Amino acid sequence: MDERDIRGLLNDVTSGRLSRRAFVQTMVAVGLTAPMAAQMLASAGVAHAQPKAPAFTPTRRGGGGPLRVLWWQAPTLLNPHFATGTKDQDGSRIFYEPLAAFDPDGNVIPILAERTPSLENGDLARDGLSVTWRLKKGVTWHDGKPFTADDVVFNWEYAADPATATVSVGSYRDLDRVEKVDSHTVKVVFKKPTPFWYDAFCGNRGQLIPKHVFEPYKGAKSREAPANVKPVGTGGYRFVDFKPGDTLRAEINPNYHVPNRPFFDAVEMKGGGDAASAARAVLQTGEYDYAWNMQVEDEILRRLEQAGKGRVEIWSTGACEHIQVNFTDPWKEVDGERSSAKTTHPTLSDPAVRQALNLLVDRASVQEQIYGRQGQTTANYLNAPSRFRSPNTKWEFNVDKANQTLDQAGWKRGADGIRAKDGKRLKFVYQTSINAPRQKTQAIVKQACAKAGIDIEIKSVVASVYFSSDPANPDTYSHFYTDLQMYTNGPGAPDAQLYMEQFTTWQVASKDNKWASRNITRYRNEECDRLWKSATTEMDPVKRAAMFIRINDILIQNVVVIPVLWRSGVGAATAKLRGMDLTGWDSTLWHLPYWHKA
Repeated sequence: MDERDIRGLLNDVTSGRLSRRAFVQTMVAVGLTAPMAAQMLASAGVAHAQPKAPAFTPTRRGGGGPLRVLWWQAPTLLNPHFATGTKDQDGSRIFYEPLAAFDPDGNVIPILAERTPSLENGDLARDGLSVTWRLKKGVTWHDGKPFTADDVVFNWEYAADPATATVSVGSYRDLDRVEKVDSHTVKVVFKKPTPFWYDAFCGNRGQLIPKHVFEPYKGAKSREAPANVKPVGTGGYRFVDFKPGDTLRAEINPNYHVPNRPFFDAVEMKGGGDAASAARAVLQTGEYDYAWNMQVEDEILRRLEQAGKGRVEIWSTGACEHIQVNFTDPWKEVDGERSSAKTTHPTLSDPAVRQALNLLVDRASVQEQIYGRQGQTTANYLNAPSRFRSPNTKWEFNVDKANQTLDQAGWKRGADGIRAKDGKRLKFVYQTSINAPRQKTQAIVKQACAKAGIDIEIKSVVASVYFSSDPANPDTYSHFYTDLQMYTNGPGAPDAQLYMEQFTTWQVASKDNKWASRNITRYRNEECDRLWKSATTEMDPVKRAAMFIRINDILIQNVVVIPVLWRSGVGAATAKLRGMDLTGWDSTLWHLPYWHKA
C-alpha cells in the first residue's frame, strides 16, 4: 500500500464511505500501530476516538442502584503494581485509573490525561525520545487530595525500584526520567527511541496510585502497605470493603471527574465458584448483572441464553490458552526454591520429548467439543495484533509421529507401557485451574499422551489459589512447581512488547523477585533476548513486527509453549446492561464509569 492508497482511504473516512474503525484495522493489517493510524486520521481532520455514546445516556450521576458482577477468579489484592493475574488488575481498576486506556480498536483514550499525545499536537517527539502528558485538572483522590504531576512521577519511582518488586517494572524500568513540567504536566524521557511510548502510565499497567498514601512503603516495605487491600484511587467508585478471594464492595464517588458519571450507586464484585455457575447467575436467574471470563462449554452458554434474561458478549483479543513446559526441575529444591533456574528439567530438556508433546495436543477437538465460537485453533503463541502474527508455523495432531519421534530419541516402553531412558521415566504432572473446559482439555491431552507412552498425572488447583499473587503459596502458576501447566494470557496492550518480554532471561520468576517476574517457563535464549531488545527501539513498524514474529517462531520451534486455542473475550451480561465497550487490550472494567442499564 502506497501513499496514494492511504490518502484515498482517508478521503473515504472523511466522506463517510469508510468507518474510522475500518481504517484503523486496515492500517494495522499492513504493519502500522493503532495509535499511528489514529494520528493519521487526526492530521486529516478526523477527530480522535472517544468513548462511544450509547443510545441511552444517563443525564445525572447515580440513581442506577447496585451493579453486581461475578469474577469467579476472585481478586486477592488491590495494588495494580502487584497484580500477577487479570482478576487483581480488574479488582484494582474499579478504583484506580491510568493516564489513558485502550479501546476495542487499540486507540489510546485519555482518562486522567487531558488529551492523547500525538505528533500533531506536539506532545509526541518525532525522534521517539519523549512524550508529554498533560493531566486533567480538578481530579482528586478518594480521600480528597488533589491528583497532580507529583503522583505520576512517584509511580515511576515506585514501580522502577527493584526493591519494590512490582509486576509492572518492565513498563517503567527503562525510562530515563519522568519530569514534572508544572503541577499538571509531565514529560516522560526515554533512554532510546521508543515506538511503544504508550506503555508506561497506560492501560492496566498504567493504573496510578497516590504518592501521599504509598510513599512510606516504597522499596522493601512495599508489601506492608495497608492500601494494598484498601485502595485510594481516582475512579468512579470508592472502597467500602474487601474480603480477599471472596467479595469486594465499592460505592459511588460523588466527586468523580467525569460529569454525570457513574450511573450505578454501588459495585459488588463477588468471587469464587466457577464459570458455569457464574454464567447461570446472569443468563438464567438474572441474579447478577455481569459475569467475567465465561470459560464454559459453548453448548451450555447457548442453552442458557435461551432463557432470555441475558446475552453472551464475545470480542476479539490476543489471548492464548496454552500449555507451558518447565525448563527447570520442579522436584528438586535449591536454595529454598523448586523450579530453580540453577536446575535443568530431567526429561523435558530433551527436544524430542517436547516435540512429541506438541504433536499430542488435539487442538481441533478442544475447539470443536469445548469452546466453539469462543476461540479458534492456532499454532502461534502471539496471535494479535495481526501485524505480529506469524505465517511460518502450523500445528499437527499426530500420535503415530509422536511415537516415532520418541522411538528415534531412544525412549523405550517399559512393561507398564511408559517410556524411559537412562533410568528416567516420561511421567509428568500437568496442572491448571479448576473449571470444566480446562479439565476436559487435560483429559484430551492425557488420553493422547497415554497412546505415546507418556504418563500424565492431572493436577487441578482452585482458581483463587492458582492465580493468587501470594509469594508464599507454592501452588500458584507463577511458582510452576509441576512439569506442565495451562492457562490463558495475552497482550495487555495493542502491542507485543510487554507480552513477549516474558521469555527474556531477565524476567525469570524466582524467589528473589517474589515470583513476580513473568518468565514462568524459565526458558532462556540469547537470540530472544537480543531480538526483544532490538524491537524496543526499532521505529520501523514492519521491521519491528518481524522481530516479534521471530521470537514467536523460536518459542514454537523449541516447544517452550504449546498453543491450544486463540481465545476470544467472553462475558455474560443481563439484557439491559449497556456501555461496556469491551476490549481485548485493556481491563474488562476500563469503561466502568460508563456502564449503565437501558
